[in-house]
Amino acid sequence: MIPFNKPCVIGTEHEAIKEAIELTKISGNGSFGKRCTLWLEERLECDKAILTPSCTAALEMTALLSEVGAGDEVIMPSYTFVSTANAFALRGASIRFVDVSPETMNIDPDKIREAVTERTKAIVVVHYAGVSCDMDAIMEIAKLYGLWVIEDAAQGLLSKYKGKPLGTIGHMGTFSFHETKNYTCGEGGALIINEPSLVERAEIIQEKGTDRSQFLKGMVDKYSWRDLGSSYLLSELNAAYLSVQLEYADKIYENRMRAWEQYRKGLQSLADTRLIAIPTIPVDCEHNAHMFYLKTRDEMERSNLIQYLKKNGIMAVPHYVPLHTSAAGKKFGNFIGDDRYTTADSDRLLRLPIYYGMKEEDVEHGIKIIQQYYQA
Repeated sequence: MIPFNKPCVIGTEHEAIKEAIELTKISGNGSFGKRCTLWLEERLECDKAILTPSCTAALEMTALLSEVGAGDEVIMPSYTFVSTANAFALRGASIRFVDVSPETMNIDPDKIREAVTERTKAIVVVHYAGVSCDMDAIMEIAKLYGLWVIEDAAQGLLSKYKGKPLGTIGHMGTFSFHETKNYTCGEGGALIINEPSLVERAEIIQEKGTDRSQFLKGMVDKYSWRDLGSSYLLSELNAAYLSVQLEYADKIYENRMRAWEQYRKGLQSLADTRLIAIPTIPVDCEHNAHMFYLKTRDEMERSNLIQYLKKNGIMAVPHYVPLHTSAAGKKFGNFIGDDRYTTADSDRLLRLPIYYGMKEEDVEHGIKIIQQYYQA
């Protein structure tokens, strides 16, 4: 069976973890943590990067930093992972879900405009499959209404919009280093701060609401409780693993891009005849080959294709169930406007296997089986 995903392993991660253990500081923000944050800050050219235990934790920090609370509204796509909404629902905000553009499955800026009210506090964009949202239009809306923009770039490390790295365009950005992502440490994440005035408070929130980071820098003689916060530190063991992944980030990128391009070329003829749809990459976007998906004509066809692929040794999977259709989504939010594409396209979308080290013959096998299905 060709799996849907294999966590990325370069081969020297165990040596880095061993070194971290020998340095005797494994709780977080040690030498490996600093190595990773420096890489992020230099590569992304951002003001501040903070490692977190997950992208979920990073999103929760953005909710605290933007001071979203009861009575506020936050606009986001319904087609996303639960963490995107949870972070703000936890603060008491009401979620306003809006429709996506079918070409990219990213939030539709026109639907954002229609959803803004006097209670709106923030817009959370999700760069689906590592392909950027229309950030110019979104930042223009945010400026007009005085709103925070938070980029959920969980899937988007090393992707760009008009030459600018994702996660660095809005006021804050978040990344995931979960085992399903291009660059991983099992569980992990990062918060990117693009608004300098937020840096000091972000460090306090990360350290359980204390000024411990200032204490460690010798700025105060003892640390104390200063603000709301939680334990948002990434273990040094995870950071050690991640440091190897970041060191080889370009190699990983190139390997995944090869597989992505192989899928695109192999399935283009089916897309040309409209038997399936394949990803669209807008001209202003550079993606990172996080995901290759196709869309079938309807949900039944997707189910049949999944079973056909499985019979032929290929694991392919759907993705998000739109949040507004779930019990919690109905409790903590509302869908604004017409659900023209979110549900219909989520029912058709099927993700194909792609991971670092995937063999060309395995990609070719997947292409061949999909072609056979549509020729039957």
